Amino acid sequence: MSEFRFASPWLLALAPLVLALVWAALRRRSRADSRVMLPLAGSRLQLGRSGWVRLEAGLPWLRGLVLLLFVVALARPQGGERIVNQSTLGVDIVVALDVSGSMRAEDFQPKNRLAVARRTVEGFVGSRASDRIGLVVFAALATTRCPLTLDHQMLLQFLEEIDFAPQDQDGTAIGLGLATAVNRLRDSEAKSKVVVLVTDGVDNNQGQIGPRAAAAAAEALGVKIYTIGVGTQGEAPVPVDLGRQGRRYVMQRVELDEALLTEIAELTDGLYFRATDAEGLETIFETIDELEKVEIESRERTLYSEWFPYVLFPAVGLLLLERLLVSTRLRRLP
Repeated sequence: MSEFRFASPWLLALAPLVLALVWAALRRRSRADSRVMLPLAGSRLQLGRSGWVRLEAGLPWLRGLVLLLFVVALARPQGGERIVNQSTLGVDIVVALDVSGSMRAEDFQPKNRLAVARRTVEGFVGSRASDRIGLVVFAALATTRCPLTLDHQMLLQFLEEIDFAPQDQDGTAIGLGLATAVNRLRDSEAKSKVVVLVTDGVDNNQGQIGPRAAAAAAEALGVKIYTIGVGTQGEAPVPVDLGRQGRRYVMQRVELDEALLTEIAELTDGLYFRATDAEGLETIFETIDELEKVEIESRERTLYSEWFPYVLFPAVGLLLLERLLVSTRLRRLP
């Protein structure tokens, strides 16, 4: 935002003095203050008034303008740009997103679970402009797709490229996905550290770190976990690709370990949510967004630059013009 001020505004009090000088000069001219008097010469010769005469009559105004510009220049006009600096410890958030085959279920019409989750996370990222956000995806294995970053445009690009895990890596390693997300927050110095875990299944990874061990590590590091179970109750339609025969849907029973997800959340002072449709998932992320707010300290400062040269230079130019005129064509006899 642009601002304007005078560094020495008290000098503007000289402006009435300038006007008084102009008035005095005009008054003196109105009394025919000539240097050489030629009585009745003008009336007898009936001489017309040339443009030079009119210009000479305006010299007091020109001198007054010069003086007024000098006064303004002395008052030092300045223009400034207001700069707002925001400082906050913020929130570091890692979203751990399930990309297993069961996320293909299309009970969140008209999209499958993964597509709806991806779109919802995009909206969540857009509302957290001052927070660092990272992204971890997991199926049988877990991968960091984007480390903690303030470059949300890059994060959204990575999010758009997410797809289902290959068939040979299918599974639901909740513990591994959670541990990978928590590890991303290990060195964080943020005021609040959060993992948002989105899954639709039951942990079935037996050979590596379990969900409870990952939650215990999160508790030790001061990381809060919000868990979200997605999927309708009972059964959900899952598309099956039949090659040349096209695609058909089969109904599969939904298996969601809500007790485990609740336990993980409560261990870290987080919350568990259940989303049975797209609107419900969006509402959950909006709730998490409201729960994880921090105060942002704003400091405003204004950087001023001097504008007096824009006034001083024209004043000098007009002064030189006035001196040139009174010493040449408009010179008066002594």
